[in-house]
Amino acid sequence: MSVGVATFVRRQLGHKAKDVGLFELALTHSSVSGPNSYERLEFLGDRVLGMVIARALYERYPKEPEGNLSKRYNALVDRETCAENGREIGVPALVRLGRQAREDGASQSDNVVGDVVEALIGALFLDGGLKAAEQFILRLWEPDLAVQRRAPQHPKSALQELAASRQVKAPAYEVISRTGAHHAPRFTVRVAVPTLGEATAEGASKQEAETAAAEALLKQMQ
Repeated sequence: MSVGVATFVRRQLGHKAKDVGLFELALTHSSVSGPNSYERLEFLGDRVLGMVIARALYERYPKEPEGNLSKRYNALVDRETCAENGREIGVPALVRLGRQAREDGASQSDNVVGDVVEALIGALFLDGGLKAAEQFILRLWEPDLAVQRRAPQHPKSALQELAASRQVKAPAYEVISRTGAHHAPRFTVRVAVPTLGEATAEGASKQEAETAAAEALLKQMQ
């Protein structure tokens, strides 16, 4: 596996690995080896990604207020964006999973693929330094940065602002159910706003389901 991972790192991450084992660890799910998985590298990579994207936005939009920069930032570092970019470079095919996790489709899960991308960033930071990690992130995220002509408004924020403008209580979110395996959960959430209605949606995390529910309710009102 080391040769394949080294080639992947060189071709897709643009880096010649000094310690291939770091990148192998970044591709290893806890269903394979428990604590010897990508989770610590994911923790590190998440912070590196955040720093690089924050700096890129600060420099690219010098006149924007903090609120708009935060909206852009949240959209760029969320789990879905990380997963989409991971699929672009072929991450799912390399993720090491236990048999049950693989049969459950974890290799295509936004949670798993997104986490692995962050873990790879963490490994790249340790093996090649901040410059190597920054170059990879900016190259892979450039299409996402380029299409952000206006700061996106998060559906939950938009729904809360709408409720305030109608002088009704803030949106109330309720988890209806949680199903699926630990590595690939599915949450069903209902959001309700007095006089405006309610909507239900699913997601791979509570936050994702709440966002989808808020978006669904906003669409109902259009």
